[in-house]
Amino acid sequence: MSSVPERSEIDEEYKWDLTALYADDDAWEDAFAAARERVADLEACEERVTESADDLYETLQTHETVMRKVTNVAAYARHRRDENTADSHYQALSSRARSLRSEAASAGSFIEPAIQDLGRETVEGWTREHPDLDTYEHYFDDVLRTKPHTRSAEVETLLADLGEVLGSTGEVYEMLTNADIEFPAVDHPDGDTRRITLNNFTTLQEHPDREFRREVYELFYDEWDDYRNAVAAAYRNSVKTDVKLARARDYDTAREATLDGPNVPVEVYDTLVDTVNDNLDVLGRHADLKRRHIGADRLRMWDLYVPMVDGESPEIEYDRAREWVTEAVAPLGDEYQSRVAGGLDSRWVDVYETANKRSGAYSGGTYDSQPYILMNYQDDVTSMFTLAHELGHSLHSEYTSDHQPYVYSSYEIFVAEVASTVNETLLTHHLLEVVEDERLRRHVLDQYLERFRTTLFRQTMFAEFEHRTHELEEKGEALTADRLDELYRDLKATYYADADVDDRIAREWMRIPHFYRAFYVYQYATGLSAAAALAGDILDEGEPAAERYREFLASGSRKYPLELLDDAGVDMTAADPIEAAIDTYGEFLDEFEQFV
Repeated sequence: MSSVPERSEIDEEYKWDLTALYADDDAWEDAFAAARERVADLEACEERVTESADDLYETLQTHETVMRKVTNVAAYARHRRDENTADSHYQALSSRARSLRSEAASAGSFIEPAIQDLGRETVEGWTREHPDLDTYEHYFDDVLRTKPHTRSAEVETLLADLGEVLGSTGEVYEMLTNADIEFPAVDHPDGDTRRITLNNFTTLQEHPDREFRREVYELFYDEWDDYRNAVAAAYRNSVKTDVKLARARDYDTAREATLDGPNVPVEVYDTLVDTVNDNLDVLGRHADLKRRHIGADRLRMWDLYVPMVDGESPEIEYDRAREWVTEAVAPLGDEYQSRVAGGLDSRWVDVYETANKRSGAYSGGTYDSQPYILMNYQDDVTSMFTLAHELGHSLHSEYTSDHQPYVYSSYEIFVAEVASTVNETLLTHHLLEVVEDERLRRHVLDQYLERFRTTLFRQTMFAEFEHRTHELEEKGEALTADRLDELYRDLKATYYADADVDDRIAREWMRIPHFYRAFYVYQYATGLSAAAALAGDILDEGEPAAERYREFLASGSRKYPLELLDDAGVDMTAADPIEAAIDTYGEFLDEFEQFV
């Protein structure tokens, strides 16, 4: 049987270097103890935070010192746990770190209500009186605008204390899906036996053997059926938490509460959904091209990921992928390209799938550390694009950390997904320019089309699902496993009107971890739309557009997301960028149609 390797079997150069955070677990324990001691210093600030401009500034500085220490501690524990989610030692460290983060958040929860009690006039006066407070001008504006939805210091402390518990459903889901569920093995057409995993499921669904795809599909979703009630309970309670927290803060809906965090109007969400639904015919064209490519009368759900090219993806070894990605970002300037190359040489990336490793991919790290990228690289075109994607996040963090104070270092996801998708777009253009192998070129073009399908359309479908599940909870309707299946199946049937939508695909919602971070996924779709516009400007204009883009990366959260994008040249309050992205999708479908 072909099995997933143990971590010890992977060469060190393909593992991230967490010693850049802490030399070992003993150093982490020392840092943990030091961070916990500093939490008491933050608590002591509560009595005097509003006495003077000096006291307010000192409180803000203490808060930042504490949170930086806590964030470093939490990052190390999380990354160690993600190396092997079944390791009880690092599960314990991660749990302790989350508790400490919750403790620190609780200790500092008095700050924003205190600023709001001072009022805008006093805060602006103190800012003029104390020049160092000028750094916090945008932060103060953000805090003061949310005053109607901020509770008393006592209630805010309680909510902060409950933070760890309120987020526990996501942790339960993660442990269940990454550590406990073991999916069946399947006989691969190559002659060996493969264990289906969360990481390789999509790769197996890309195999040209249609009967093999069907078998993988059925085995995978039949396994989920055994856990449907447990997963439904976890998701139901996650939705309930979102709704109750929104009500606690006097929002009409959970969606409004979530989008108000980055100051994004709900109309932006609705514009995305409406615009995509108005253009489902373009998605239908892509689906029909797939049907024609495989020579089927009807497209089935196990056909959705099959490439519109003959054979599996050309093998793209990691070292070759990193070379192409580094070359592709050249239009962003020498400094940007040098940062990418240096990061890859400095073991930012934990490259390969290993036993019990966290599924998927992400870019992590802290304000004080280098970026850390978790991957489960599969030696294919998809993994190469994922590497480019995560490096976009990492470079965004690097630029922000270099140019912004800590208070503006945590940029919003709404703009984060722009940075990742710009890299993907540049990689596509680069490969179509330099690659001569026709099979690989077709795979790259097919990959780009798949990014539109799975990011702009699929993530918008996910956004509809989240919106509807939260609406049902807000109306008092029960979110049973059957109801969730029905809702998801109906959406799938709408998006793929001409395909056969079977009952197994109704369980697909169960394998989407992002649903435990409510109203997150729509930002992938808006991010792709904005990124397509920005990348087009960079390729057309050259350095002037690249400079605007680097300034965007360096701005962190110093402005609201929509303002940052407007400065870079994209108005995401309008349907125009989404429609333009869909037009681009259609143009690439036109180009590919000649091959089918």
